[in-house]
Amino acid sequence: MNDPWPEELRLAAAGSELHVNFDSGEAFALAAEYLRAESPSAEVKGHGPGQEQLVWGKRTVRIRKLEPVGTYAVRIVFDDGHSSGLYTWPYLLKLGREREQIWQAYLGKLAAAGLSRG
Repeated sequence: MNDPWPEELRLAAAGSELHVNFDSGEAFALAAEYLRAESPSAEVKGHGPGQEQLVWGKRTVRIRKLEPVGTYAVRIVFDDGHSSGLYTWPYLLKLGREREQIWQAYLGKLAAAGLSRG
C-alpha cells in the first residue's frame, strides 16, 4: 500500500495555518506555531535522542513561504527566520493525524519547564 500523497499545500489565515490535503481524503489545518514547535530540524530535534530543544514563545509566528524540496518534502520558512526543517510528506501526515496528542505533550513540556507559548 502506498503512503498518502499531498495533493495541496496552502497557506491560510495570513500565514498562521498550513492546510494540507492528501489523496487519501485526509485534510488538516496545521497551525504555524505547532509546525514551528515540531520542526524536524536538527536545531529543534537535535542529532540524537535526548538532544531535543523545547521551542517556546512562538504563539504569533507566521509562515512566510513554502519551498518544495524535490518530490518528498517542503521547507517552511517562518517569519522568525527559522527555515532549516524539511517536512516530509509522512511527517506532515503524522503531524496531522496525531495533532492532539503531540500538541498536548508539547503543552505539558512547556508547563513543566515554566515556559509559555508567548
